Amino acid sequence: MSSSATTAATQPPKKPPSSKDAPKKTVVRFRSIGNAPILKKSIFKITSTQKLQALVVFLRKELGYKPSEPLFVYVNSAFSPAPDETVANLEKMDN
Repeated sequence: MSSSATTAATQPPKKPPSSKDAPKKTVVRFRSIGNAPILKKSIFKITSTQKLQALVVFLRKELGYKPSEPLFVYVNSAFSPAPDETVANLEKMDN
């Protein structure tokens, strides 16, 4: 018996991820304002623990924007949050 097989046999079996162990997902809806291009799909799910910066990077990729091109993100067309704000905190502000 090899040592790797012995190690694998002594480890406890992994539990399948349950719904309470899985990170919470938040539904995000994008709406273009002004002359911004319209996305083919406007509703996405994102993990609540991610920061707004991850959302901005995703939007740039979807829209084909270069990092040098300006992209402004607003929540409910009311305010522009900081890039280090988590999606969960923005969701709490919305409620």
